[in-house]
Amino acid sequence: MKNQCRTIVLIISLVSGIMDTGMAQNTNEHTNKKIMIYQLLPRLFGNKQQNNVPYGTIEQNGSGKFADINDKALDGIKELGTTHVWFTGVISHGTLTDYSAEGLPANNANVIKGRAGSPYAVRDYYDVDPDLARDVKSRMAEFEALVKRTHNKGMKVIIDFVPNHVAREYHSTMKPAGVKDFGEDDDVHVGFSPGNDYYYVPGKDFVVPAPKSDRQTPLTALQQKQYTESPAKATGNNVFSEQPSADDWYETVKLNYGVDYLDHDKQYFDPVPAVWTKMRDILTFWTNKGVDGFRCDMAEMVPLAFWSWMIPELKKVNPDLIFIGEAYDPSKYKSFLTTGKFDYLYDKVGLYDGLKRLIRSEDHADVNDIRKVWQVESAGFGDHMLRFLENHDEERIASAGFAGRAELALPAMVVSATLSGGPVMTYFGQEVGEPARGSEGFGGEDNRTSIFDYWGTPEHQKWMNEGAFDGGRLSTEQKALRDYYVKLLRLAGTSEAVARGEFWEIPVAGNMNVKMYGYVRYTANQRLLILVNFDRHYRMESQVQVPEVVLQGNPVKDVRDQLSDLKINDINENTIPVWVLPMTAQILVF
Repeated sequence: MKNQCRTIVLIISLVSGIMDTGMAQNTNEHTNKKIMIYQLLPRLFGNKQQNNVPYGTIEQNGSGKFADINDKALDGIKELGTTHVWFTGVISHGTLTDYSAEGLPANNANVIKGRAGSPYAVRDYYDVDPDLARDVKSRMAEFEALVKRTHNKGMKVIIDFVPNHVAREYHSTMKPAGVKDFGEDDDVHVGFSPGNDYYYVPGKDFVVPAPKSDRQTPLTALQQKQYTESPAKATGNNVFSEQPSADDWYETVKLNYGVDYLDHDKQYFDPVPAVWTKMRDILTFWTNKGVDGFRCDMAEMVPLAFWSWMIPELKKVNPDLIFIGEAYDPSKYKSFLTTGKFDYLYDKVGLYDGLKRLIRSEDHADVNDIRKVWQVESAGFGDHMLRFLENHDEERIASAGFAGRAELALPAMVVSATLSGGPVMTYFGQEVGEPARGSEGFGGEDNRTSIFDYWGTPEHQKWMNEGAFDGGRLSTEQKALRDYYVKLLRLAGTSEAVARGEFWEIPVAGNMNVKMYGYVRYTANQRLLILVNFDRHYRMESQVQVPEVVLQGNPVKDVRDQLSDLKINDINENTIPVWVLPMTAQILVF
């Protein structure tokens, strides 16, 4: 830290605070390994163009391709300790880009968000996004080649599964012979039927929502083309009327999993609804393409019974598949892991939200949020929570609206990576401080990298360096930031203590406003003392007395910070003296 810092002296010792890290219900081989995920959108990741015209076309602003994620790019991703690459936006979705020559005309602008369109408004579950192919006619072969390249580098492939909704103009041109489209056999004269794939508003035509403002955009002329949907279908975020608002997911249509939401949520699961079997077949299709796992969008909006049925069905095809559920209700976590058979769930509401407050040094930021997370997870699902500080939905750390500086999140990243044996995720560009500046179009100036628009990511492009993927244009500070991520993520991904060790908390007693925290992760073979300081001004000076339950007869010696390689001296009777500067962290091996 450049500013002069003050010291808080804390005499702290380890106390019993063990966290159960396993669940008997999920015993397949990957639960004992630390999964390290790198998320990227191919459309953004490989895009070298730097025009960044708001609402720009693909010709103006460019698009990355599957082929841009070449061996050098994958080497750079693997350098971060990555075991799984989550390729977001692979499956074909609604767009305003015209591929009529390949049988894929542009969609109606009234039901598309942005020019590129949302990756979560799927228009063909059996196809890949044509934007991502150098030769559109060979787009599936180009995706298959990417899967093979990724596997050849020793990493696995995750893609999105969007089960709750589809694009309003969904139509599969690439479905296998004998497969029926969604809605093909529906009775459109009833709002709900157990045999329907969609929900309807009988006798009502769909009404395009009024725009949120009168501002003219380059899309205004395109929106003059009338969109017709009769009868109207229910909108993806459970809007069962013909007129969603501009804040709704109006570009999507809700799928029917056998729940009558307009009649006290009555369930019709026997016989198995048609949507269930169609989704099973779709996931089997992608599994046979070599996909190793699925990130399941808005998993809570689909009945738990579906997951309980579908996930075991898919694991008959590949027992090592992983399923990650996007879920936000902590009261349902355990049921989604046990009854629902998910391998992992998002930890957004718990750890992410608490760490964000600490990163931003908000008035109510409190390290007790970290304590609450592991105490709740002591019920047995700590190793099944996916940790992250960035993804496509969240604000960029380096953005003006979040922290303003990427380095301020490093203590939080240490906690995310080491608190449990569950997966850790990094979002492309996070490791070089991509700030998401600019109003891309539909995405607006919202501190996020838009998923709706064609765009370039300038700081990530410096690492990409015109396809060299060598970081040649990064600043000294950016190189140091990326090196930190490399060191931390490699350690977290290979550490026996992090993957399956015991957890013991180091309580910081007294002042509730103290923003410092510590814990030990240990096995018989490895012991790590993790200390984090979220205070912007005070450094922590502490004496950590390690108890026998951690020592197990092996005294403290050879203490070294794994992040800075600094050796800690003056060890006295198994007491470790530590100094932790403001907004920094230490991982001490002893």
